[in-house]
Amino acid sequence: MSRKLPFFAHILFCLHLLGVAACANADPWRQDEHWLEIMEFAAHQTDYSGTFVYQSGTHTETSRITHTTDSDGEHERLESLDGKQREIVRTNDEVWYYSGDKKIRVEKSQAGRAFPALLPEQISLLNENYTISQDEEDRVAGFHAHAVIFKPKDNLRYSHKMWAHSESGLLLKAAVLDERGHIIEQYAFTQLNLGGSVGKPGKNHLKNIPAARHSLPVISKAIGKMSGWKIDAMPLGFKKTWEVRRPLKGKESPATQMVFSDGLAGISVFIEEMESNPNPNTGLSSKGVIQIYSKIVGEYLITVVGEVPAKTVMQIADSVRYGGQ
Repeated sequence: MSRKLPFFAHILFCLHLLGVAACANADPWRQDEHWLEIMEFAAHQTDYSGTFVYQSGTHTETSRITHTTDSDGEHERLESLDGKQREIVRTNDEVWYYSGDKKIRVEKSQAGRAFPALLPEQISLLNENYTISQDEEDRVAGFHAHAVIFKPKDNLRYSHKMWAHSESGLLLKAAVLDERGHIIEQYAFTQLNLGGSVGKPGKNHLKNIPAARHSLPVISKAIGKMSGWKIDAMPLGFKKTWEVRRPLKGKESPATQMVFSDGLAGISVFIEEMESNPNPNTGLSSKGVIQIYSKIVGEYLITVVGEVPAKTVMQIADSVRYGGQ
């Protein structure tokens, strides 16, 4: 018999709040972890559609998302409502990105997590790097929500705060905070429909998208074909998720890209030959929560891009070395 998420999540959350005998002596982290598991489950198993706003400094973007599940799995369509028309359409692990007259198929693992599915499948790993606690109750897009705070155990990553729907566990709002508690970037639903009123965005929905004139090849991962490059000062808790040799726009030679994640934050390290980029821009720059640091090491340009503080990307770049294949 299939589980109905709202009932399942509501019962578990009520038990958590009431502190029934079965939970009375439970480890506090296990209780928080249980609620996080509900949040992660809800992002993939709840039918919903709505509009959310992304904010970073003075920059804002508005998007519309539709997500459903059926016997064929997950279906999702994400549409940008500002500027150039962009869409991401996903059926399970098959992801297509549409931008203007271009269509790109990407691996789901490379597409990464996106709001509201920001939590990793292995929730327990977050406890290695963050102190997790529940915070105040609030209302987001008209729904009652409970907040959860993730405070890093070091000074090499940001804090995160997430507001989840109290009944279903669906993430309604998420913010990244600097060391002073100021918001660097934020996602928040402004309008949301849950349950049966949501239309299907799956295979039939794909027919409504105009065929792109230019279809680019699949960008796929290449784990197992290691480049020989090593990183000696990657912060604890960041695990390599994949490594690939890939072309960069406007560059002659492909670059090595290594991607790392601690469950909430992602870091990419790019290594390219100088001959393909004779006049590179080096130094530190930022775009909202993203920090970018480039430096020349011998005949190579090392660039670290991460959802982490500036000192973290600089520390990583300074530790990159070639260790042989």
